[in-house]
Amino acid sequence: MGKFYVTTAIDYVNAEPHIGHTYQKVIADVLARWHRLSGEEVFFLTGTDEHGQKIARSAEAAGLAPKEFSDQNSAKFLEAWKKLGINFDKFIRTTDPEHKLIVQKFAQKIKGDIYKGVYEGLYCVGCEAYITEKELVNGRCPFHPDKIPEPLKEETYFFKLSKFEKKLLEFYSKNPDCILPRKRANEIINRVKEGLKDLSISRKNLTWGIPYPEDNSLVIYVWFDALLNYITALDWPNGKNFKKFWPADIELLGVDNSWFHCVIWPAMLMSAGIKPAKTIFVHGFLTFNGQKISKSLGNVISPIYLAGKYGADSTRYYICRQFVFGEDGDFSEKTLAERHNNELANELGNLLNRSLSLIEKDFQGKIPNARTNAELQKKLDLKKIQKYMEKFELHMALSEIFSFINACNKFVNDRQPWKQSGKELEETLYSVADALRIISILLSPFIPETSEKINSQLGVKAGTLKDCKFNLLKAGTQAKKGEVLFKKIEIEKEAGKK
Repeated sequence: MGKFYVTTAIDYVNAEPHIGHTYQKVIADVLARWHRLSGEEVFFLTGTDEHGQKIARSAEAAGLAPKEFSDQNSAKFLEAWKKLGINFDKFIRTTDPEHKLIVQKFAQKIKGDIYKGVYEGLYCVGCEAYITEKELVNGRCPFHPDKIPEPLKEETYFFKLSKFEKKLLEFYSKNPDCILPRKRANEIINRVKEGLKDLSISRKNLTWGIPYPEDNSLVIYVWFDALLNYITALDWPNGKNFKKFWPADIELLGVDNSWFHCVIWPAMLMSAGIKPAKTIFVHGFLTFNGQKISKSLGNVISPIYLAGKYGADSTRYYICRQFVFGEDGDFSEKTLAERHNNELANELGNLLNRSLSLIEKDFQGKIPNARTNAELQKKLDLKKIQKYMEKFELHMALSEIFSFINACNKFVNDRQPWKQSGKELEETLYSVADALRIISILLSPFIPETSEKINSQLGVKAGTLKDCKFNLLKAGTQAKKGEVLFKKIEIEKEAGKK
């Protein structure tokens, strides 16, 4: 049995979850579920990042202690992911006692690559990072244009990041899939070639963080702390999960986090003698109706709102079908509703509903004794779907699955089972029911609740990819038509603040 370890960025608790967070977590969940279908042992990690100046200031503004503030907002992320069916194996918080201890242990482990000095420069609280003059856009951080970087000078511990410049470039060269998409890898490589500066990994005038192990007047830099969650969650260095699942097979993150994950993180691991992750996948940003998503614009879309209005599965389906993972995308409630109505309700829901209606009418709900039509079998290209999933092209995998669903609908329309009888009718209805059993398996990572409903109506148990073979549906199985899978949604004008 193989293994698959998938991680996401851990989200800052200074704000509530929105569609940008949702996008990444849904993709991670789909990948985890797909690899479970493949028979692999899977570990899916997500969580919240709760230290640093940004959290301390947000807590103060809310009139709360940082821990109380973090507890409240971390719970909101947990609630959102539960509503969307995100089935993680561990939800880590950087305030967890175990995480704190291992972070300090890691700092001790790499102390040969750490020295004390003084840092002076501009600091972006939004990024929780120093920023160079070269990186500024009109005097502001490119990722947080509403915040002016603050000058900062303090005594600090430095990590010898510059020492790993050559090693990193060699690693990128020998492992061409270590950063995806390729254009993101090229951006990182070109920037590393410009030279690396040593990294300040402690903060002096801040109490909200993990104490530095050799100097309790300092706290560990929030990014140094947060990046380590991927191994602290596995109980590095001797935990059984660390030995079983590391290195991570894929770490998912947004483009604004790419430098930390693609440069600083592997250098830290190299310093400790740990292999870097196999693949770091950098996805793009989502906009809303062409605008950047932000509280100031009033267009922050809550995942809880989406799950409540459209359903978890419709939201998940839209995210995976609409966007090319790795590229930027524009979120539209109108398009979500259209896909819900046209693809989920009309194509998938209608196929199940009319097929089971005929089976109930003509065979008292029992699956007829027949074999799946040979021509219909040819319409399913399982290898192509698997290849798309291996390449993280989830939109194409769904497109291929729905191509088969469309073929099944055409098969029913062409054969007109309402006019058939005898062996012809048995073959038609068995073929569609058997196809729906396979469709349910293939769709289960994307729309798990719907898959369970299809299985229940067909009278079958959940299957795996090994069960995506035709003619496995037993004749005589008692099927029972249930409620329609997807009720039509009235298409509204684009929504504003949610």
